[in-house]
Amino acid sequence: MALEMKVPSPGESITEVEIAQWLVEDGDWVEKDQPIAEVDSDKATLELPAEESGIITLKAEEGDVVAVGEVVCLIDTEAKKTESVSTKETTKPDSEKPIQEAPKQEPEKQNYATGTPSPAARKIIEEKKLDVSQIKGTGKDGRITKADALNATPSMGTPGTGKRTSTRKKLSMLRRKVAERLVDAKNQTAMLTTFNEVNMQPIFDIRKQYKETFKEKHGVSLGFMSFFTLAIVRALDLYPDVNSMIDGDYKITYDFKDISIAVSGPKGLMVPVIRNAENLSFRGVESEVKRLAIRARDGQITVDEMTGGTFTISNGGVFGSMLSTPIINPPQSGILGMHNIVERPVAINGKVEIKPIMYVALSYDHRIIDGRESVGFLVAVKEALENPVELLMNGDIKKALEL
Repeated sequence: MALEMKVPSPGESITEVEIAQWLVEDGDWVEKDQPIAEVDSDKATLELPAEESGIITLKAEEGDVVAVGEVVCLIDTEAKKTESVSTKETTKPDSEKPIQEAPKQEPEKQNYATGTPSPAARKIIEEKKLDVSQIKGTGKDGRITKADALNATPSMGTPGTGKRTSTRKKLSMLRRKVAERLVDAKNQTAMLTTFNEVNMQPIFDIRKQYKETFKEKHGVSLGFMSFFTLAIVRALDLYPDVNSMIDGDYKITYDFKDISIAVSGPKGLMVPVIRNAENLSFRGVESEVKRLAIRARDGQITVDEMTGGTFTISNGGVFGSMLSTPIINPPQSGILGMHNIVERPVAINGKVEIKPIMYVALSYDHRIIDGRESVGFLVAVKEALENPVELLMNGDIKKALEL
């Protein structure tokens, strides 16, 4: 009996997927629940597991775009598991191989003049430091002439002797969708970016004192993301327009804070969502960030886990970025860009001190967020990060960290 395996629906509104990679070959024996293919949708890359054990027959090629519900392979469930046999033709013994004689090539006539530059050519070769062996002589008996040397002189646009290869590879459906959304965000929003700087010393001090105790008790590290997430939640309460989005002629404002976290996965950029971040503690945020990051790294993230955020955080600092203008994640209206932390001289109470400074950037849709709201929002984030004990922890560090 041949079982028809059809493309399952990866999520609501997805009608087709692309066969990114077959993990098995035609005619292989597969076990039930064994991953047999990776399929790309416009939102995620998912593994396709075998529904039963048997011999598989592939019905689609890598790179094919197939509709949800379409048959992509057959599994013969009545077949018996045997050693896989190569379908390639076995090598014939030497006695059966036809003897083929290589075509004879007439050797080029050479003599003492072949490859020898003329006096004028030699001067040019020495001045330009050319490789004589790479110059073909067109003079009598193959002698290198002055014209040959001049023609061999490299110009500004002449390729060097290094490799000059290129490859052509089709972008995955996920990568194409990301590209499309980024272009749409640039073309369909009135995007502006405002910047500020944050003195990270107070957070450094808290982490230095409590991070080991925090990790021992909760099993997760006390990172920067929890401070930023809770600072953003506070700022969104103060400036609700930043937690809004445009729907035609209407503005939709949310009373919950679903924070999207941009992370780098094996298939490119992933943006999983921390739901109801306003209800989470430092421990809750760090646990959720860790869970989502692991799922994104292992390719297990689902479409639902990356859908519906109201605001995005992008941390380019982990790659060394000093400053950037992040692109809005539509249909959201704002995104905060974190960057690397560098010790810089700053003026504090009239004195120059060295402090760990991070530049932060807020890109926003000016159609719905005015300059006052955008600047005020980013200043509120800065204030919370520079005074976390009072503004994020209600004056009690141990209680806030659940220690």
